[in-house]
Amino acid sequence: MKLYRWDAIPLEQVNDTLSRRLITGDRTMVAQLLIKKGGVVPLHHHENEQISMCFSGELEFELEGQKVLLKAGEVLHIPSNVPHKAVALTDFDGIDIFTPPRQDWLTGQDFYLRQK
Repeated sequence: MKLYRWDAIPLEQVNDTLSRRLITGDRTMVAQLLIKKGGVVPLHHHENEQISMCFSGELEFELEGQKVLLKAGEVLHIPSNVPHKAVALTDFDGIDIFTPPRQDWLTGQDFYLRQK
């Protein structure tokens, strides 16, 4: 068992509009995401099942030919290997949960996020 405090975890600036904090267990990863208005998460997919939660702001996802607006108090489930992208319509503060942990995020191989 380990207790974490978000404010004690260093904030990683991934690109000009997206920053994050990560907590990783053996089989699950939790990420706090902060995305500035206009920030884009480019189209991608991964083997990891994803649960996205919004605390504040609005994030518009596009997946399976549909647009889904994720707002404060809402949770979105993205199954494994479903291509998706997102745009922050306002400043966004939320949590992503992945299982298994995103190895590309842990190793810095998440090039789709680091493009300028």
